[in-house]
Amino acid sequence: MSLTTEYPLICHPASPCAVVGSLAVSLQWSADGALILGYRLFGEPGRLSFPEAQPAAPADNLWQHTCFELFIAEEGGSGYREFNFSPSTQWAAYRFPAYRERDFSCALPDAPQINFRRLTDGCQLDARLAATALPPGANLRLGLNAVIEAADGSKSYWALAHGAEQPDFHHAQNFALTLSPPHP
Repeated sequence: MSLTTEYPLICHPASPCAVVGSLAVSLQWSADGALILGYRLFGEPGRLSFPEAQPAAPADNLWQHTCFELFIAEEGGSGYREFNFSPSTQWAAYRFPAYRERDFSCALPDAPQINFRRLTDGCQLDARLAATALPPGANLRLGLNAVIEAADGSKSYWALAHGAEQPDFHHAQNFALTLSPPHP
């Protein structure tokens, strides 16, 4: 495996959150080209809301509750993919040929592997995406994101960068990290 690098996420100013101290994502490539993501939230677990465990399966609308996300595009292209990882272990995968233009024929060849743990000082969600789920390309642009729901039902939106007045993970400025996949 390659070296793990951690990237802090920032809360969108339109959705302040007093129950999360910090949120960061670690990235690592496995020997078989899979991308391994580790979302680590430090906060007040009693004041956060997490979906209950479900069988690992695809599901829509995961972003309406606490959900950890990855947007990824081939550098220079207008299309991108979106992955949602829920603490319930449900997941979603979408393909967009252009900004918010969903391709409904997208089928993920290999389901992501998700592990979620509640911790005394927050939570940890780890997700593994097979190389077959990722777009091709020598350089990939990533948007690392999270929707965090507090126990009172309020939501905050976290990302590497925010490019709009309201939270919009699909916005081009959200794809703030360029990453090169390992080559055999």
